[in-house]
Amino acid sequence: MELTKNIFFNTDKLVPNTTVKISYVGKLFQNDSEEVYIHYGFGLLWENVSEIKMEKTELGFQAEIELQDSESFNFCFRNGLNEWDNNEGENYIFPIEKVDTSLVLIDDNAGVSVHKGLRKSYIWSKKLKLAIYKLIIYVPKLISGNYKRKLTDQDQ
Repeated sequence: MELTKNIFFNTDKLVPNTTVKISYVGKLFQNDSEEVYIHYGFGLLWENVSEIKMEKTELGFQAEIELQDSESFNFCFRNGLNEWDNNEGENYIFPIEKVDTSLVLIDDNAGVSVHKGLRKSYIWSKKLKLAIYKLIIYVPKLISGNYKRKLTDQDQ
């Protein structure tokens, strides 16, 4: 997932209580900084602020961060010389999406999550694809008169 032209996540969306890998190739990487730190927090008030050193790779500086259950993930970057990349003073702020659990049913006996509705929708999509396939194959044969019905032993 590309968030800006210089920041990438290893996932399509940010979800609470998951680990996300961030790759940064912004101005601090382009200026050959030896070390870069990500300064981050959660929510509108930057709760639980932390800072960790990012690992320098050929693909940029990278770090893994555990996302908290909050409405947003906020961060900026600084190098060892205390130069900052804070998105022109706006910081980098991205929403954390809540997981839709309406299709999940917990079976208390086994402690196993069962996806209700998901299986039914899958089966219906397969049935629909089969019906469309049959229409595409057999309707033109019926219209053109080239439909040959299989002969049974009684017909012969």
